[in-house]
Amino acid sequence: MATSSSMAVFLAKYTDRLLNTTARAIEDLSLGELHFRAHAEMNSIGFEAWHIARTADNLVHFAFERQQPVWLQQGLDKAWNLPKADQGTGMEGATAHELRFPEATLLARYARDVAAAIVPRIEAMTDEYLATTTTIRPQGEMARLDIIAQVVVIHGNNHLGQVNLSRTLQGKSGLGF
Repeated sequence: MATSSSMAVFLAKYTDRLLNTTARAIEDLSLGELHFRAHAEMNSIGFEAWHIARTADNLVHFAFERQQPVWLQQGLDKAWNLPKADQGTGMEGATAHELRFPEATLLARYARDVAAAIVPRIEAMTDEYLATTTTIRPQGEMARLDIIAQVVVIHGNNHLGQVNLSRTLQGKSGLGF
């Protein structure tokens, strides 16, 4: 019987921290604050939070296992009138800037729901499973370990930094992470 990897436990911990910090970062925002863009070329806080959660959800559910992500299980694409499959990677700036997100508490709940769904899955992954390669766009073929570490955790935290910046530019407290 295969057992989960210590690396899987590490990846699960930081994925959980990313998604729950993202939820905490947005849940107190008004719709205006959620849609704030610090610069004409930047995305809104809502976009950044949505992108973090959608990317993690899509990779662990769909890219790894061809299973329906939380996004579709909950019908959020229809409920919120947002893209069904797209999660923001490579999206044209004008298209990204036009997206409108629901109340911050709802978007925060989605991030927490993704954490609840994928963190136990990641934690249970074996070394063999993590070493298996999967093709994702635009990166190409990568080991699942690298996808979670680089695309979910590192890339996600880069976007979370933009959320933190945009919060502070609006006079909100920083995340202190």
